[in-house]
Amino acid sequence: MTAGYRWYALGLLAVINLLNYIDRNVIYALFEPIKRDLALTDAQLGWLGSAYILVFSVAALPFGVISDLRSRRAVIAWGVTVWSAFTFLSGLVRSYGTLFTCRAAVGVGEAAYGPAASSLVADYFPGSRRAMAMGILASGVSLGGVSGLLLGGYLEGTYGWRVAFMTVGVPGFVCALLVARLIDPTRPPAKLTVSSFLRDFHIGATALLRQLWPLLASVVVGLALAYWLDRSYGANSRLDVAAFSAAVGLGLAINILYWVWRTSADPSEEIPFAAGITSAFDDILRAGKTVLHTPTLVYVFLAGAMISFGTNGIVGWGPTFVARELELTAGEGAALLGKWGLIAGVSGTLFGGLLADWLRRWWETGRVITIGLGLLSGGPLTVWLLTIRDPELFQVVFTVAFFCLSWYNGPITAVIFDVVPPRISATVAGAYLLFIHLAGDAIALPLVGMLSDQFGLDRAILLLPLVVIGGGVVILGATRTAGRDMARVAET
Repeated sequence: MTAGYRWYALGLLAVINLLNYIDRNVIYALFEPIKRDLALTDAQLGWLGSAYILVFSVAALPFGVISDLRSRRAVIAWGVTVWSAFTFLSGLVRSYGTLFTCRAAVGVGEAAYGPAASSLVADYFPGSRRAMAMGILASGVSLGGVSGLLLGGYLEGTYGWRVAFMTVGVPGFVCALLVARLIDPTRPPAKLTVSSFLRDFHIGATALLRQLWPLLASVVVGLALAYWLDRSYGANSRLDVAAFSAAVGLGLAINILYWVWRTSADPSEEIPFAAGITSAFDDILRAGKTVLHTPTLVYVFLAGAMISFGTNGIVGWGPTFVARELELTAGEGAALLGKWGLIAGVSGTLFGGLLADWLRRWWETGRVITIGLGLLSGGPLTVWLLTIRDPELFQVVFTVAFFCLSWYNGPITAVIFDVVPPRISATVAGAYLLFIHLAGDAIALPLVGMLSDQFGLDRAILLLPLVVIGGGVVILGATRTAGRDMARVAET
């Protein structure tokens, strides 16, 4: 495989990641007109953001497993098609429930992309250039995230929020066709079909009940509780939705703890209760062992959740905050953040990847140091930013803060692949996405919305950069462990 083809593949995957984050974040620029047209509260707006995140988080892990077992390019092509279709359909909805469903379905498609694409890039660019390649792939996070705000604000102001959804959903269909033809650098072609998916997971009632009974039980309890509250207090109280969400969230947490409890103490051991457990669940449990018994990954997962809580919460509520506090229209607020965020996010992501690889030449923990420096510089600047009401000063501080907060994107992914065996790399990447989003922005978006309804958005949003600063402190703990964990992977 030529170097030119590797760069073509990286470029295509980076463009798809750009579309990924455009379709993911465009809704945040549309919060105000959606709230007005559908008569929603800030808490309901927050749940619209979490609808995508919750489904994305849960689906990322099984799609990571399938990416390790089957064709990574087929998983990506399928995911791009699904998220593009439901982004387009979001522009046709007439109710809160339908929009909530479409955003949740977007999460299914985008969950298929992340682990498979990261695993492909790690194989296209092994060794010393990996963080740079991951930084280019991750540039879609900042570039797409702020482009989603910029495009959403412009299209909403010109054509309305429905056309905004439909427009950004179309390009993904073309990219799905192109990525389906990529050459996998390390694996022979393997078709991904419905039958192969079922065969790899050996899906059956007994296996699913054994692995998912806490979550399934919580769904039943939540539905029963929601029905009783609806009949007792009426649908307008919204107690039914809150009770169902709390029950499902608690059940999911118990399910994850159940899997952790069933994980043996030694990650190299065979799973003692493997009888009756599918090969895919074996891979999930082995990935869980790897995380729990790799100290660097524990730091990365915890810090990643705090980063996701803070940065994605700021991206989600930023346009609404700017529109309200700086007295701008929704389009003007999205344009302010989008234009300067585009410059700062892309340059910060690329700079972070280059800095991390340069520091790695001198210190084996250089990538971890880069992450910590960016967060501990950008976090305090963001606290100051959220107290500024002068648009010109706000613009300057925002640019510098977002530049620093973008450093972590490439290095944190590279650190994961540095300390994980290649055989389960996509599965661990899926586990990472599941954890950081469930414990991060899935909580942040509705929490800030509920706090905003009670105390005002100007106060509620200050919670977000404080959590980012905490993430910067946590990740520096990995400077003590990354060298040993990388050496262990190199030996095996």
